[in-house]
Amino acid sequence: MTHLQTGLSPETIEKARLELNENPDVLHQDIQQVRDMIITRPDIGFLRTDDAFILRFLRARKFHQTDAFRLLAQYFQYRQLNLDMFKNFKADDPGIKRALIDGFPGVLEKRDHYGRKILLLFAANWDQSRNSFTDILRAILLSLEVLIEDQELQINGFILIIDWSNFSFKQASKLTPSILKLAIEGLQDSFPARFGGVHFVNQPWYIHALYTLIKPFLKDKTRKRIFLHGNNLNSLHQLIHPECLPSEFGGTLPPYDMGTWARTLLGPDYSDENEYTHTSYNAMHVKHSSSNLERGCSPKHMTRSQSVVEPGTLKHEELGHYSK
Repeated sequence: MTHLQTGLSPETIEKARLELNENPDVLHQDIQQVRDMIITRPDIGFLRTDDAFILRFLRARKFHQTDAFRLLAQYFQYRQLNLDMFKNFKADDPGIKRALIDGFPGVLEKRDHYGRKILLLFAANWDQSRNSFTDILRAILLSLEVLIEDQELQINGFILIIDWSNFSFKQASKLTPSILKLAIEGLQDSFPARFGGVHFVNQPWYIHALYTLIKPFLKDKTRKRIFLHGNNLNSLHQLIHPECLPSEFGGTLPPYDMGTWARTLLGPDYSDENEYTHTSYNAMHVKHSSSNLERGCSPKHMTRSQSVVEPGTLKHEELGHYSK
């Protein structure tokens, strides 16, 4: 084990070896080979090139060095092409702060049974007079930047659950192709994270239509990881155990408190706008310590119910592993 793997459990190191082709004996050589490719893109300002930073891109692309460099280049190019999105890119920026306080995104304390971090979006909480879609996207990207510092998450990855309950047609009409493309480029094409699944819950017909619209922008492996559950929580529980989920998703945990992640990032600044916080799900209170957000969810046996889901959405043998 090299110093770059310090803090990782033996189980996670072995997982990185088996699933990501991570070899501690040649880790530094792999990183250097990616770094050596930087001279091929003089049009891009690579603002950070240290070992730990490059390593997350290698992990995101299973140590395929060319693919890892392409992702690294796209990461910085995306920021160059969208400079306004990354001005004052911190939690206390007014736009980002409002989005965080309104629960964009939510981040569960417990990870799933594969060690993946679960992010939540309650779509109906989008007050379009208060938060622009761009600020919500900025808050999500900032949250991922904070979370990806955790090496365990670089290896285990993330899951996103979007609850479309009470999301109106009027709200959906604001999701234009251009801003959805911006989000896809930022998350799918330009960020060094392993997304194990994107789960739609309680989606109305017009979200199905919207999904059809954005499909051409999605890579094949991304499409395979999008699951449309409708109101069938049994199919969600086949992929994410109820012990890891709040009650809104049929889980055994308390309802999600929208301020959980905002309090972690904002600290004392959180109270400045408490009066705006959505309270429909505020049923539990957590400590500010970010360490609480890293407690794992132990796998437990569960009965897997037969269920009807969207055609083609549960065809993957791994149900939680990743494919290149």
